[in-house]
Amino acid sequence: MQNKRNLVILFITLVIMMMGFGIIIPILPDLVVTYGGSGVEMGGVLSSATLPTAMAYISDSTDEKNRGGGMGVIGAAMGLGMILGPGAGGVLSALSLQAPFYFAAGLSLLAMAAIWRFLPESLAAEKRDTPVKLQGPQLRAMWQSLFGPLAFLFITAFMISFAMTNFEGIYAYYAKDRYGYGPETIGVILTAIGVASVIAQGMLTGIATRRFGEANVIKASLIASVVGFLVMLLANNLLTVILTSSLFVLANAMLRPAVSSLISQRTTQGQGIAMGLNNAYMSLGRVAGPLWAGVVIDVNLYFPFITGAVVMLLGFLASLIYLKGTPSTESKPAVESAD
Repeated sequence: MQNKRNLVILFITLVIMMMGFGIIIPILPDLVVTYGGSGVEMGGVLSSATLPTAMAYISDSTDEKNRGGGMGVIGAAMGLGMILGPGAGGVLSALSLQAPFYFAAGLSLLAMAAIWRFLPESLAAEKRDTPVKLQGPQLRAMWQSLFGPLAFLFITAFMISFAMTNFEGIYAYYAKDRYGYGPETIGVILTAIGVASVIAQGMLTGIATRRFGEANVIKASLIASVVGFLVMLLANNLLTVILTSSLFVLANAMLRPAVSSLISQRTTQGQGIAMGLNNAYMSLGRVAGPLWAGVVIDVNLYFPFITGAVVMLLGFLASLIYLKGTPSTESKPAVESAD
């Protein structure tokens, strides 16, 4: 009961935190332009959002049986916060460009107060004085994994994050530059995109993977994402912008959980190691994607979307060779360890 209460508190706190992050997204293009920035600066800003402390808290607070559900709290909170945040930011921007920041600061203070008052320390008292060896990025393990049986899935995890953040990192900048949309309109678009993402991850992914298997869902989502990237470039009014963007996210949102699930099923070297490497490659893509998009959008407004389409197309073609599997065989490891 205590752990459930703590997870509820953490969930509310994460929603507030992600609202604070989402609130400022619609106004970033105006701020970047106001202060003489360009697409490059827009892509440094959005590559640094991480939630390591929340993950560590859940790891400390749950046993192995309940850890998956606990980690789901993070995804659900992020999704809800990113639905509520951009819409609120768009509305508040009508007051001033600074208003969303003040509101986000207020939310952060509320989150801090809630944690300070209600959330207990997750680590047992007898373990708090244990020396901890600090470690940097596990580059050696990541390199070695490229020669193992799960190499293609790890590369796919990187490609998904890289291509998706080509979209996420500069979308507000793109919408302002191409369509002249202000923060209010961009907030509406991002809210619709957030709803589509939550629907796909919360309702459709499980049904699709059970019916068709993770490998087939990955292939279908990859080619659908290629089409989605290109179709978004054809949108010429607010309705078609919302529809094409939402359809793109609807297809793309199934990729990440399907890849993670397949890695979990096919690993023969332990869940913790496999999922840690999966997260490492996804994080690398989240760093590289916005930086790349910020550079190329200054060359051509459409290049981030075209780049994303090319990466997804390469992934789809490779999946036809490297991904085998049917719903009846997904539950068993399909590849032997390279050791």
